[in-house]
Amino acid sequence: MEIEIETGSGRARVKLDEPGNPLFLLVLTHGAGGGVDSKDLLAARAAGLGLGGAVARVLQPYLVRGARAPGSPDRQDAAWLEVIEGLRPRFPATTLVQGGRSNGARLACRTAPLTGARAVVALAFPLHPPGRPERSRVAELRAAGTDVLVINGASDPFGIPRRADASRVVVLPGETHALARHPEKVGEAVAAWLGEVLGIAPGAPAARPAARASGARGPAPGAGSAS
Repeated sequence: MEIEIETGSGRARVKLDEPGNPLFLLVLTHGAGGGVDSKDLLAARAAGLGLGGAVARVLQPYLVRGARAPGSPDRQDAAWLEVIEGLRPRFPATTLVQGGRSNGARLACRTAPLTGARAVVALAFPLHPPGRPERSRVAELRAAGTDVLVINGASDPFGIPRRADASRVVVLPGETHALARHPEKVGEAVAAWLGEVLGIAPGAPAARPAARASGARGPAPGAGSAS
């Protein structure tokens, strides 16, 4: 199903997979110039559905209106909050997990305290511009205020967060920033981690996981591990 949500920056388009009585809502978005059908986002989508969640893949308003870049982070964040608010009535009292790839991962981390997300999935988090490690974005990653899974390629020119920067950092050998060579590895990592964080056994979801209050951060399963 595809729906549209109006924001102050224009319309967002959302591809929504909505099973009956979902255990959680996973909202994903793209990188700065990409779409919602990249291999890593589709792998994360499959992982969420496999755990009994609903999955929304959001094409942000700036791309819908034809812009090439997201522009101001404040404006991008405000539009994202409106998208989440627009989805909430469809999933009342449902645990929220949000995430994205690259620029979308930054967005998900920045806004997590405001949306009350239980967890964040950060695919190909761009730690710094290529060749500019002094311009670190680690503060955005640490600002999520909840459990964060980072999945980066071992050859990502945008850098790789340290194990201490997130609840779990997974580094995939042979992958670049695109995370396109072995998307099944992305899906496996997302499914395993989300299952632990939300208390859901893969293939056998039994009950809604408890939501966490906005801004809370506690011990995470596998904290600081890498593979």
